[in-house]
Amino acid sequence: MIAVPDPLCLLTVHAHPDDESSKGAGSVALYHAEGVHTVLVCCTGGEEGEILNPALDTPEVHARLAELRLEELAKATDIIGYDEVVMLGYRDSGMPGSEANANPASFAKAPHEEAVERLVAVVRRTRPQVMVVYGDEQSGYPHPDHLRVHEIGLAAFEATGDPGRFPSAGPPWQPSKLYYTVFSVARFREIHEKFLELGLESPFDEGWRARWKEVPADPITTSIDISDYADVRRDALLAHATQVDPNSRFWFGLPPEVMRGIHPFDDYRLAMVAGTDGALVTASMDGARPESGGAVESDLFAGLRPAD
Repeated sequence: MIAVPDPLCLLTVHAHPDDESSKGAGSVALYHAEGVHTVLVCCTGGEEGEILNPALDTPEVHARLAELRLEELAKATDIIGYDEVVMLGYRDSGMPGSEANANPASFAKAPHEEAVERLVAVVRRTRPQVMVVYGDEQSGYPHPDHLRVHEIGLAAFEATGDPGRFPSAGPPWQPSKLYYTVFSVARFREIHEKFLELGLESPFDEGWRARWKEVPADPITTSIDISDYADVRRDALLAHATQVDPNSRFWFGLPPEVMRGIHPFDDYRLAMVAGTDGALVTASMDGARPESGGAVESDLFAGLRPAD
Protein backbone atom coordinates (compact mmCIF):
# COMPACT_ATOMS: atom_id res chain seq x y z
CA MET A 1 0.00 0.00 0.00
CA ILE A 2 1.05 3.59 -0.61
CA ALA A 3 0.66 6.24 2.07
CA VAL A 4 -1.90 8.75 0.88
CA PRO A 5 -2.15 12.47 1.63
CA ASP A 6 -4.97 14.19 3.47
CA PRO A 7 -7.87 14.55 3.40
CA LEU A 8 -8.63 11.13 4.79
CA CYS A 9 -12.09 9.67 4.21
CA LEU A 10 -13.89 6.70 5.76
CA LEU A 11 -16.93 5.23 3.99
CA THR A 12 -19.15 2.70 5.75
CA VAL A 13 -21.99 0.74 4.15
CA HIS A 14 -24.99 -0.36 6.23
CA ALA A 15 -28.25 -2.08 5.44
CA HIS A 16 -30.89 -0.15 7.42
CA PRO A 17 -31.22 2.91 9.63
CA ASP A 18 -29.97 1.85 13.12
CA ASP A 19 -27.28 -0.54 11.79
CA GLU A 20 -24.87 2.41 11.71
CA SER A 21 -25.50 2.84 15.45
CA SER A 22 -25.06 -0.78 16.54
CA LYS A 23 -21.96 -1.46 14.41
CA GLY A 24 -18.86 0.72 14.64
CA ALA A 25 -20.46 3.94 15.87
CA GLY A 26 -17.62 4.65 18.29
CA SER A 27 -15.00 4.27 15.58
CA VAL A 28 -16.77 6.72 13.29
CA ALA A 29 -17.12 9.21 16.15
CA LEU A 30 -13.40 8.91 16.88
CA TYR A 31 -12.36 9.45 13.26
CA HIS A 32 -14.80 12.32 12.82
CA ALA A 33 -13.25 14.01 15.85
CA GLU A 34 -9.82 13.55 14.26
CA GLY A 35 -10.98 15.39 11.16
CA VAL A 36 -11.50 12.37 8.91
CA HIS A 37 -14.37 12.87 6.47
CA THR A 38 -16.99 10.27 7.40
CA VAL A 39 -19.56 8.97 4.92
CA LEU A 40 -22.47 6.61 5.56
CA VAL A 41 -24.16 4.72 2.73
CA CYS A 42 -27.50 3.39 3.98
CA CYS A 43 -28.85 0.91 1.45
CA THR A 44 -32.53 0.85 2.48
CA GLY A 45 -35.07 3.00 4.27
CA GLY A 46 -35.84 0.37 6.91
CA GLU A 47 -39.52 0.34 6.01
CA GLU A 48 -39.99 -3.18 7.42
CA GLY A 49 -38.60 -2.41 10.86
CA GLU A 50 -40.63 -3.60 13.82
CA ILE A 51 -41.70 -1.05 16.41
CA LEU A 52 -39.96 -2.35 19.53
CA ASN A 53 -40.67 0.63 21.78
CA PRO A 54 -44.07 -0.07 23.42
CA ALA A 55 -44.67 3.65 23.97
CA LEU A 56 -44.57 4.23 20.21
CA ASP A 57 -46.52 1.18 19.06
CA THR A 58 -49.51 3.19 17.85
CA PRO A 59 -51.46 3.39 14.58
CA GLU A 60 -50.14 6.91 13.98
CA VAL A 61 -46.52 5.77 14.24
CA HIS A 62 -47.13 2.74 12.03
CA ALA A 63 -48.68 4.99 9.41
CA ARG A 64 -45.57 7.12 9.04
CA LEU A 65 -42.87 4.62 9.98
CA ALA A 66 -40.83 5.12 6.80
CA GLU A 67 -40.68 8.87 7.41
CA LEU A 68 -39.86 8.42 11.08
CA ARG A 69 -36.99 6.05 10.36
CA LEU A 70 -35.29 8.68 8.22
CA GLU A 71 -35.81 11.28 10.95
CA GLU A 72 -34.28 8.90 13.49
CA LEU A 73 -31.37 8.23 11.15
CA ALA A 74 -30.64 11.94 10.90
CA LYS A 75 -30.57 12.26 14.70
CA ALA A 76 -28.35 9.21 15.14
CA THR A 77 -25.84 10.22 12.48
CA ASP A 78 -25.56 13.67 14.06
CA ILE A 79 -24.73 12.01 17.37
CA ILE A 80 -22.15 9.69 15.77
CA GLY A 81 -20.56 12.37 13.63
CA TYR A 82 -21.19 11.33 10.06
CA ASP A 83 -20.36 14.20 7.74
CA GLU A 84 -22.48 12.82 4.92
CA VAL A 85 -25.33 10.34 4.65
CA VAL A 86 -26.18 8.81 1.28
CA MET A 87 -29.32 6.75 0.80
CA LEU A 88 -28.69 4.11 -1.86
CA GLY A 89 -32.40 4.18 -2.65
CA TYR A 90 -33.70 0.66 -2.11
CA ARG A 91 -36.59 -0.62 -0.04
CA ASP A 92 -36.14 -2.77 3.06
CA SER A 93 -36.31 -6.42 1.96
CA GLY A 94 -37.69 -7.83 5.18
CA MET A 95 -36.85 -11.33 6.30
CA PRO A 96 -36.60 -14.38 3.99
CA GLY A 97 -39.99 -15.62 2.86
CA SER A 98 -41.80 -12.40 3.73
CA GLU A 99 -43.91 -10.45 1.26
CA ALA A 100 -41.44 -7.58 1.41
CA ASN A 101 -38.65 -9.90 0.34
CA ALA A 102 -40.35 -10.35 -3.03
CA ASN A 103 -40.94 -6.65 -3.62
CA PRO A 104 -39.19 -5.62 -6.86
CA ALA A 105 -38.15 -2.33 -5.20
CA SER A 106 -36.34 -4.15 -2.40
CA PHE A 107 -32.58 -4.30 -2.04
CA ALA A 108 -32.72 -8.09 -2.27
CA LYS A 109 -34.33 -7.89 -5.72
CA ALA A 110 -32.17 -5.07 -7.09
CA PRO A 111 -30.20 -6.00 -10.22
CA HIS A 112 -26.66 -6.73 -9.10
CA GLU A 113 -24.89 -4.43 -11.56
CA GLU A 114 -27.32 -1.59 -10.89
CA ALA A 115 -26.70 -1.72 -7.13
CA VAL A 116 -22.94 -2.00 -7.57
CA GLU A 117 -22.90 1.01 -9.91
CA ARG A 118 -24.87 3.11 -7.43
CA LEU A 119 -22.31 2.36 -4.73
CA VAL A 120 -19.37 2.85 -7.09
CA ALA A 121 -20.69 6.32 -7.94
CA VAL A 122 -20.64 7.25 -4.24
CA VAL A 123 -17.14 5.84 -3.75
CA ARG A 124 -15.75 7.69 -6.75
CA ARG A 125 -17.31 10.98 -5.65
CA THR A 126 -16.26 10.80 -1.99
CA ARG A 127 -12.84 9.14 -2.59
CA PRO A 128 -12.41 7.16 0.65
CA GLN A 129 -9.15 5.45 1.50
CA VAL A 130 -11.03 2.99 3.71
CA MET A 131 -14.33 1.20 3.14
CA VAL A 132 -16.21 -0.83 5.76
CA VAL A 133 -18.90 -3.38 4.84
CA TYR A 134 -20.34 -6.55 6.40
CA GLY A 135 -18.41 -9.80 6.31
CA ASP A 136 -18.95 -13.05 4.49
CA GLU A 137 -19.90 -14.95 7.65
CA GLN A 138 -23.48 -14.02 8.57
CA SER A 139 -24.97 -17.36 9.57
CA GLY A 140 -26.00 -15.94 12.94
CA TYR A 141 -28.35 -13.38 11.35
CA PRO A 142 -28.79 -14.03 7.61
CA HIS A 143 -30.92 -10.98 6.80
CA PRO A 144 -31.18 -10.58 2.99
CA ASP A 145 -30.15 -6.92 3.15
CA HIS A 146 -27.11 -7.67 5.30
CA LEU A 147 -26.04 -10.38 2.87
CA ARG A 148 -26.40 -7.94 -0.01
CA VAL A 149 -24.30 -5.30 1.76
CA HIS A 150 -21.43 -7.78 1.71
CA GLU A 151 -22.05 -8.83 -1.88
CA ILE A 152 -22.47 -5.31 -3.28
CA GLY A 153 -19.80 -3.74 -1.08
CA LEU A 154 -17.13 -6.24 -2.08
CA ALA A 155 -18.06 -5.95 -5.77
CA ALA A 156 -17.92 -2.14 -5.61
CA PHE A 157 -14.49 -2.18 -3.95
CA GLU A 158 -13.22 -4.42 -6.74
CA ALA A 159 -14.81 -2.36 -9.54
CA THR A 160 -14.42 1.25 -8.51
CA GLY A 161 -10.75 1.62 -9.50
CA ASP A 162 -11.27 0.05 -12.92
CA PRO A 163 -11.80 2.70 -15.65
CA GLY A 164 -13.51 0.11 -17.79
CA ARG A 165 -16.28 -0.49 -15.24
CA PHE A 166 -19.19 1.91 -14.94
CA PRO A 167 -17.64 4.85 -16.85
CA SER A 168 -20.72 7.01 -16.24
CA ALA A 169 -20.25 6.67 -12.44
CA GLY A 170 -17.33 9.11 -12.39
CA PRO A 171 -13.52 9.01 -12.61
CA PRO A 172 -11.98 5.83 -11.16
CA TRP A 173 -10.92 5.85 -7.52
CA GLN A 174 -9.47 2.88 -5.67
CA PRO A 175 -9.80 2.75 -1.88
CA SER A 176 -6.70 1.30 -0.24
CA LYS A 177 -8.37 -0.99 2.30
CA LEU A 178 -11.62 -2.91 2.71
CA TYR A 179 -12.70 -3.98 6.18
CA TYR A 180 -15.49 -6.21 7.45
CA THR A 181 -17.33 -5.48 10.69
CA VAL A 182 -16.91 -8.25 13.25
CA PHE A 183 -19.52 -9.75 15.56
CA SER A 184 -17.54 -9.59 18.80
CA VAL A 185 -18.38 -12.70 20.80
CA ALA A 186 -15.84 -11.59 23.41
CA ARG A 187 -17.76 -8.38 24.04
CA PHE A 188 -21.10 -10.13 24.52
CA ARG A 189 -19.54 -12.71 26.83
CA GLU A 190 -18.08 -9.92 28.96
CA ILE A 191 -21.48 -8.23 29.13
CA HIS A 192 -23.13 -11.52 30.16
CA GLU A 193 -20.51 -12.11 32.85
CA LYS A 194 -20.95 -8.57 34.20
CA PHE A 195 -24.71 -9.12 34.60
CA LEU A 196 -23.99 -12.26 36.63
CA GLU A 197 -21.28 -10.53 38.67
CA LEU A 198 -23.73 -7.78 39.62
CA GLY A 199 -26.45 -10.30 40.49
CA LEU A 200 -28.63 -9.22 37.58
CA GLU A 201 -30.56 -11.35 35.16
CA SER A 202 -28.64 -11.59 31.90
CA PRO A 203 -30.52 -11.11 28.62
CA PHE A 204 -28.26 -13.76 27.08
CA ASP A 205 -30.05 -17.05 27.61
CA GLU A 206 -28.88 -20.52 26.66
CA GLY A 207 -29.91 -19.94 23.05
CA TRP A 208 -27.71 -16.88 22.82
CA ARG A 209 -24.76 -18.62 24.45
CA ALA A 210 -25.14 -21.59 22.11
CA ARG A 211 -25.02 -19.18 19.17
CA TRP A 212 -21.67 -17.85 20.37
CA LYS A 213 -20.27 -21.38 20.15
CA GLU A 214 -21.87 -22.18 16.79
CA VAL A 215 -20.97 -19.02 14.85
CA PRO A 216 -17.47 -19.37 13.35
CA ALA A 217 -15.02 -16.98 14.95
CA ASP A 218 -14.22 -14.10 12.62
CA PRO A 219 -10.51 -13.22 12.81
CA ILE A 220 -9.92 -9.81 14.35
CA THR A 221 -7.16 -7.98 12.53
CA THR A 222 -7.98 -4.49 13.78
CA SER A 223 -9.24 -3.28 17.14
CA ILE A 224 -10.06 0.39 17.62
CA ASP A 225 -9.94 1.82 21.14
CA ILE A 226 -13.17 3.78 21.55
CA SER A 227 -12.85 4.44 25.30
CA ASP A 228 -13.47 8.15 24.78
CA TYR A 229 -16.57 7.43 22.69
CA ALA A 230 -18.04 4.52 24.64
CA ASP A 231 -21.45 6.21 25.06
CA VAL A 232 -21.93 6.96 21.37
CA ARG A 233 -23.46 3.59 20.53
CA ARG A 234 -25.99 3.90 23.36
CA ASP A 235 -26.95 7.48 22.54
CA ALA A 236 -27.24 6.80 18.81
CA LEU A 237 -29.37 3.70 19.36
CA LEU A 238 -31.73 5.65 21.59
CA ALA A 239 -32.21 8.10 18.72
CA HIS A 240 -33.86 5.23 16.83
CA ALA A 241 -36.82 5.51 19.16
CA THR A 242 -39.17 3.23 17.20
CA GLN A 243 -36.60 0.47 16.84
CA VAL A 244 -35.18 0.26 20.34
CA ASP A 245 -36.96 -0.25 23.63
CA PRO A 246 -35.27 2.18 26.06
CA ASN A 247 -35.92 -0.39 28.79
CA SER A 248 -34.26 -3.22 26.86
CA ARG A 249 -31.97 -5.29 29.07
CA PHE A 250 -30.11 -6.38 25.94
CA TRP A 251 -29.01 -2.86 25.03
CA PHE A 252 -29.36 -0.90 28.25
CA GLY A 253 -29.50 -3.41 31.11
CA LEU A 254 -26.18 -2.29 32.56
CA PRO A 255 -25.53 1.29 33.73
CA PRO A 256 -23.56 3.44 31.27
CA GLU A 257 -20.67 3.78 33.71
CA VAL A 258 -20.36 -0.02 33.79
CA MET A 259 -20.71 -0.46 30.03
CA ARG A 260 -17.89 2.01 29.39
CA GLY A 261 -15.38 -0.45 30.81
CA ILE A 262 -16.60 -3.53 28.95
CA HIS A 263 -14.55 -4.24 25.82
CA PRO A 264 -14.26 -0.58 24.76
CA PHE A 265 -13.14 -1.56 21.26
CA ASP A 266 -14.67 -1.81 17.81
CA ASP A 267 -13.30 -4.89 16.07
CA TYR A 268 -12.77 -5.39 12.35
CA ARG A 269 -11.32 -7.83 9.87
CA LEU A 270 -9.08 -6.50 7.10
CA ALA A 271 -10.42 -8.22 3.99
CA MET A 272 -8.66 -6.69 0.98
CA VAL A 273 -5.95 -4.18 0.20
CA ALA A 274 -4.83 -2.37 -2.93
CA GLY A 275 -1.16 -2.99 -3.71
CA THR A 276 1.30 -0.39 -4.91
CA ASP A 277 0.80 -1.72 -8.45
CA GLY A 278 -2.95 -1.26 -8.19
CA ALA A 279 -3.62 -4.97 -7.83
CA LEU A 280 -6.21 -6.01 -5.25
CA VAL A 281 -4.98 -8.56 -2.76
CA THR A 282 -7.03 -10.56 -0.29
CA ALA A 283 -5.62 -9.83 3.13
CA SER A 284 -3.96 -12.74 4.88
CA MET A 285 -5.39 -13.86 8.19
CA ASP A 286 -2.15 -15.58 9.20
CA GLY A 287 -0.92 -14.26 12.51
CA ALA A 288 -3.84 -11.85 12.84
CA ARG A 289 -5.37 -13.46 15.89
CA PRO A 290 -4.19 -11.98 19.18
CA GLU A 291 -3.76 -15.43 20.69
CA SER A 292 -1.19 -16.29 18.01
CA GLY A 293 0.98 -13.35 18.96
CA GLY A 294 0.34 -11.63 15.64
CA ALA A 295 0.09 -7.88 15.37
CA VAL A 296 -3.38 -6.37 15.55
CA GLU A 297 -3.89 -2.95 13.98
CA SER A 298 -5.16 -0.15 16.17
CA ASP A 299 -6.09 2.15 13.28
CA LEU A 300 -8.19 1.59 10.15
CA PHE A 301 -5.84 4.01 8.40
CA ALA A 302 -2.67 2.19 9.50
CA GLY A 303 -0.09 2.54 6.76
CA LEU A 304 -2.06 5.26 4.99
CA ARG A 305 -1.32 8.38 6.99
CA PRO A 306 1.41 10.68 5.61
CA ALA A 307 3.64 10.08 8.62
CA ASP A 308 3.42 6.28 8.35
